[in-house]
Formats: sequence, structure tokens, C-alpha cells
Amino acid sequence: MIGAGIFAALGPAAAAAHGGLLIALAVAAVIAYCNATSSARLAALYPESGGTYVYGRERLGPFWGYLAGWGFVVGKTASCAAMALTVGTYAWPGHEHAVAVAAVLAITGVNYVGVQKSAMLARIIVTVVLAVLALVVTLCLTGASGWQSPFATDGAMTFAGVVQAAGLLFFAFAGYARIATLGEEVRDPKRTIPRAIPIALAITLAVYAVVAAAVLAALGPEGLAAATDPLAQAVQAAGFGQFEVIVRIGAVVAA
Repeated sequence: MIGAGIFAALGPAAAAAHGGLLIALAVAAVIAYCNATSSARLAALYPESGGTYVYGRERLGPFWGYLAGWGFVVGKTASCAAMALTVGTYAWPGHEHAVAVAAVLAITGVNYVGVQKSAMLARIIVTVVLAVLALVVTLCLTGASGWQSPFATDGAMTFAGVVQAAGLLFFAFAGYARIATLGEEVRDPKRTIPRAIPIALAITLAVYAVVAAAVLAALGPEGLAAATDPLAQAVQAAGFGQFEVIVRIGAVVAA
């Protein structure tokens, strides 16, 4: 769950919500919690590989399972595009699309040849990403630029904007559903999966809330809204431009 979403979603969410970004994050977290807990209970009831496809089929019928499966495929295709553009935005600003295409082709080639992603590799990746996020928070909150109010706005905050921002930030929580798809691949899934999903969601929400507040303190809502690579720009605005390359590497690793 803690991946490229936090590196990419804050900018467009701030553009929609203005001074209501933290409110939108709370709304997204509530929706994610409702969806995550239902996924956890369904995973305990149907401990099979397939996740949403299985639940739709078993509870509502074959058509709904088929629709849910294709919804998952379409959603993950969109996620692939978003993550590839995140790689491009952070790796080589101004050449986002070319880098994104190259990234998709490279990862497709690796998967075609065959690759195993071990649990140890996953731990290493998330440790690197968390370390980079901790660095961003530290630099933003100790920067020479001074804090800006995270709720400062020009009066443009609207209910529709907050809801739109919540939808964008919900994307950053995506990942817990993938835990449920491992029903036949983990020990004691009826106990493990219902525990893993809410714990993962709680940790992710805490990390995102701290990062969002720190970036808002460095850039302000309007500055954040204009940023295409918000965490890198926040570090630069805080007066620590020498660390910007570390943040960019972290974003690429996360994506």
C-alpha cells in the first residue's frame, strides 16, 4: 500500500481540495476502512485466490463476479499508467511520457522472462520508501522556509472539491485488496487476512497524514496544488535541495 501513490496523489488532490486536503485524506481513509473491512470479512469467508472476482461470483452471481474481475483489470491498468508516469515525473522531469513508456516496457520484459518477488525484497523496498518519507517529513518540518498553514486557502474550497480529492487520495490507499487475493497462499487465511488488512491500513493512514501535513507546511495548499512531483519540490522549498535526488530515487523505487 505504501508506494508511489503518496508521491503522486498529493498534488492533484490539493488542486481539487485547496485548504481541505487533510479533510479529504480523512474521508478517503474512512471509505478505505469500510472497503477494507468488508474485503477482510469476505476473504475470511472465501479463502480462495481471486479476491473481488470470487466475492462477486459467490455473493451476487457469475455476471457480477465477471464484472468485478474486469473492474480489477481496468483499475490495475490505470494504476500501471499512473505509476509509470510517476516514475517519469520524478526520474526525468520534462520527459515523463518517454520514461513512462520505457518503464512499462522494461517491467513487462522482466515479467515475461520470469521473476520472483520474494518477501525479503518486498521488505527492503518498503523500508527504503519509509526511510525516504521520514527524510521528507524531517526536512520539511525543519526547513528554513518556515511553516505555512495546512488549511490556508483562498476560499476556493468546496464540498465537491473535497470529495474529488478524497477519490484521488483513495488511490494512494489501494493495495489492501491485493492482500485478500492471497487466500490460498498464506497460512491460516481466515485469521491472518482479516488482521493484516486493517493493521496495514492504519499504518498507511498514519504515514500519509504525517507526510501530507509536512508537505503542506513546506509548500502550502496552493504550492502543493501546482507541483507535479510534490515531495521533491517540498524538500527543495524547505531549503534542502541537495536531498532532492534521494527523494526522486525513493519515488522511482516505490513506483
